[in-house]
Amino acid sequence: MPILSLMGEVMDLNHWMVLLMFMGFIVLLFRGIPVAFALVGISLIFIVIGEFVLDPNKKIIREFIDFDSVKLTYKKLFASGGRFFGGTVKNPVLVALPMFIFMGLMLDQSGVAQRMMKSMQALFGALRGGLALSVMLIGIILAASTGVIGASVVLLGVMGIPTMMAQNYKAPIAAGTVAASGTLGILIPPSIMLVIMSDQLAISLGDLFMGALFPGLLLGALYIIFIVVYGLFNPSAMPLPENREPVSMKVVRDVAMSVLPPFALILLVLGSIFFGFATPTEASGLGAAGATLLAFFSKKLTLRVFKDVMRQTLNTSGYIVGIFITAAFFAFVLRRYGGDEIIENIVLGSFENPYMVVAFILFIIFCLGFLLDWIEITLIIMPLMLPVILSLDLAVNGYGVVGDPSVVWFAILVAVTLQTSFLTPPVGFALFYLKGVCPPNVTLGHIYRGVIPFVLLQLFGLGIVFAYPSLVTWLPAIAYGN
Repeated sequence: MPILSLMGEVMDLNHWMVLLMFMGFIVLLFRGIPVAFALVGISLIFIVIGEFVLDPNKKIIREFIDFDSVKLTYKKLFASGGRFFGGTVKNPVLVALPMFIFMGLMLDQSGVAQRMMKSMQALFGALRGGLALSVMLIGIILAASTGVIGASVVLLGVMGIPTMMAQNYKAPIAAGTVAASGTLGILIPPSIMLVIMSDQLAISLGDLFMGALFPGLLLGALYIIFIVVYGLFNPSAMPLPENREPVSMKVVRDVAMSVLPPFALILLVLGSIFFGFATPTEASGLGAAGATLLAFFSKKLTLRVFKDVMRQTLNTSGYIVGIFITAAFFAFVLRRYGGDEIIENIVLGSFENPYMVVAFILFIIFCLGFLLDWIEITLIIMPLMLPVILSLDLAVNGYGVVGDPSVVWFAILVAVTLQTSFLTPPVGFALFYLKGVCPPNVTLGHIYRGVIPFVLLQLFGLGIVFAYPSLVTWLPAIAYGN
């Protein structure tokens, strides 16, 4: 009897196919294969095995290959590829993706962050931990006006790390502050991740933007409290400057003038959504135009800058769309062999309490964050978990306004969890962005130690959002209640 037939007595053939697909994908990633190639490669390998090598009825190796069936299957695959591509590029929600990327990159070129850093140093520099506090506040403001994590982390690292090290800050707290503040943009709207989640879960992007605002600000507040308390109990880690100057009205005025442009951009984007003047997709266009105007009036906009921003926007958007299409193909093959049903049965069979099921899913996603980037998790895992969430009896109050409050709440919980994927080794991209711009005396070990308390704070914030779903659903209900 064939080996696969023997295994089928213990585990169904489809179970093995799904398990080996995931394991093969992980192996290819660790071999350094690009994500899109790994997704499509492993999908092609297993669809060939499933369609041409294995007999799905007898669960054994085929005695012969029907080449007419081979041709028909390849025709279906080519047709499906066109469907995946067409469904992605025609999706109106995804129009916001390149717009928000462009807005973040253009804002980076406008010099707004540099002006805020200079003015806030003068305002908070005389406080213990004042430089770290300045970096964190700038990170929160940038997060609410751009969702490009790489640009935020690099920008804050270039501005903040040398200044804090010159004031004899300990390397771990300096690196941890920059890494944590730079990743807030993945949660605080407008966020690229929320745009993708809206598409994958088929829920309102406006609900996600409004629902993520309070949890994002909650994390920012926890970070600020930690910096203040850490400075009080460990003053040697964040010493005061030797030459402290008194705060004058001129300094306060400079701070107000430096934060006014990004606040105007935030009001333009989020305010237009909140007050119903524009859809999130339309607001993304307003944000891109607003960031361009900021760069123009700050005299930073040149033809070279515009071309660089356009090129980076194209590269980033193409990378994400490529993963979109290949992840859709991966999910198609996975579902063909019952992967969604298998995962649903495993998750639902783990716990009887629906909230424990949600906690179990979040734990799985947190663990996957050590190995995978947030894009793969969002595009592959989220659609598989959606039927599980829909089948649970979750008493989440949507105030009669939020479309599917349990799914919106779950999406924001996952967004908070995925923020840790930027900070958890070995695939914490924010850590490597930061290492690339740090001075030589700031090692990767310093960065790893520095992010640990912020990861713990993220998990604490996740617990608060889990315990109080109204933090997510109340603002969308107010925004769209009329």
